[in-house]
Amino acid sequence: MNFDIKRLQKKINAKFVDTSLLEQAVTHRSIGQNNNERLEFLGDSILGFIVADEIFTHFPNIDEGIMSRLRAHLVNRDSLAVVAKKLDLSDELILGQGEMKSGGKHRSSILSDAVEAIIGAMYKDKGLVETRAWVLSVFDEQLKSLTLDTATKDPKTQLQEYLQSCGKPVPKYTVVSTKGLAHNQLFKVECYVEGVEVISSTASSRKKAEQKTAEKVLKVLNHE
Repeated sequence: MNFDIKRLQKKINAKFVDTSLLEQAVTHRSIGQNNNERLEFLGDSILGFIVADEIFTHFPNIDEGIMSRLRAHLVNRDSLAVVAKKLDLSDELILGQGEMKSGGKHRSSILSDAVEAIIGAMYKDKGLVETRAWVLSVFDEQLKSLTLDTATKDPKTQLQEYLQSCGKPVPKYTVVSTKGLAHNQLFKVECYVEGVEVISSTASSRKKAEQKTAEKVLKVLNHE
């Protein structure tokens, strides 16, 4: 499908003054220099700010740590990819031949980068007020689904629910070593998650080691 700026604007329900910004926002680095990486960098910060502001307003009695976990639950690759699919962006991505042949237009990382780049482009073209309204509109379902339970559940539960929501296999934990005397042991646990390098932690019990490892995996998945 050939790129069509009017079709793209209709899909995202936003009309640009400088349409070259929007075209750049969906242009992958495999095309060359005029790609979306700088706009993605800008959009990531703007999205984080808008979501943080919403969380601050709607959860007035929670501390910084819980707010951070709520934001991470929303501002991550898989959540952004869901938005990209809702907007039907796959056929609007401008990719090099190699990326196109390897199925890049359906890759979550490329889709999520494009959404962030669109946010950056919209900010440069329309300013913060209109960009904020657009973000709140396209992230409406995810924002409404945020609850304190999302942030206060233990890391293993958070990780399992996160992966299930993305349609991925549940994590697998393996004790790879046990050191020390019976009353003073250290357990080293590895966690296997699809698409993530194996991560391990050591603690005084298997349960604690699993929780620590799950927390590390969540940070990787949320790009912290």
